[in-house]
Amino acid sequence: MATVRQLLENKGYKIHHVSPDTLVYDAIKLMSEMGIGALLVIENNRLAGIFSERDYTRKIVLQDRSSKNTQVREIMTEKVFYMSPDQNIEDCMATMTKHHFRHLPVVEDGKPIGMLSVMDVMSSMLSDKEFIITQLESYISGTSW
Repeated sequence: MATVRQLLENKGYKIHHVSPDTLVYDAIKLMSEMGIGALLVIENNRLAGIFSERDYTRKIVLQDRSSKNTQVREIMTEKVFYMSPDQNIEDCMATMTKHHFRHLPVVEDGKPIGMLSVMDVMSSMLSDKEFIITQLESYISGTSW
């Protein structure tokens, strides 16, 4: 089973982030430009929270607030679940499924180093399964690897 570190080595360690003082409008604009659904909120090189499309729809749109007058800190999710790079991908899927979220930061030595989406995790798990199936088929048919 692949580790989070292995997945990040293939995907890349780039993270998109904002500070807690960023206006929600600017955060949403960045997410749109990058084609992503969540941003890490970083303050003093530490993970302060996560801001997602879900935060926006539930805490701005449904509460009739202005995204141009609200800072990310006011609506971000502060209780952030995260993974370490040495955990396996199945741990990620279990955490995402249990807590019903689609983005999972990766933190090492107290600092964010990456972000995984549910699609990243699912793709990795499928690749692992396909590899195992190919190996088993080769073994059964007696062909060499």
